Amino acid sequence: MSNLAQEKKYKKIITGLSIVIPLAVAALFGINLRKLGFNVAPLTFLPPIYASINGITAVVLIAAVIAIKKGNRKLHEQLNTFAIACSLVFLLLYIGYHMTSDSTKFGGEGAIKYIYYFILFTHIILSIIIIPLVLTTFMRAKLGNFPQHKKIAKLTFPLWLYVAITGVVVYLMISPYYV
Repeated sequence: MSNLAQEKKYKKIITGLSIVIPLAVAALFGINLRKLGFNVAPLTFLPPIYASINGITAVVLIAAVIAIKKGNRKLHEQLNTFAIACSLVFLLLYIGYHMTSDSTKFGGEGAIKYIYYFILFTHIILSIIIIPLVLTTFMRAKLGNFPQHKKIAKLTFPLWLYVAITGVVVYLMISPYYV
């Protein structure tokens, strides 16, 4: 099968995942198992863990860029694969927290409140946009289409890094309001 045919096949999968993941997260975000009568403990210990995973993702992404700039393609691939795994673990923990715990309201006042909501809004929107970008970037590298990989990576990297860093920032800003 040619690279073009393989890319076409993978694009269908990427499109499907790019639609299903945000819809599933939104649907599961609205389900609180405790309020539905399930006897589950609230997973209130998870936010600092998944915020740390976002921080690790940011560091790994920077390390991946340094690796490729030094010509170490194998390390670059390993680091990006690890960053994808970190993002997946983050997502699972995030869903687990929100399915077992009440959402925390930001309690800041004045300008900080608007800054928080701006960061949160851009974080959420870009976390949705980044899904097809990360998957497409990864797929092009796996298929050996390095010119197209490099082209999309120039967009994917800063957006993914922003999502990872703002995940930590959002946690730090809201953490004083956790009950």
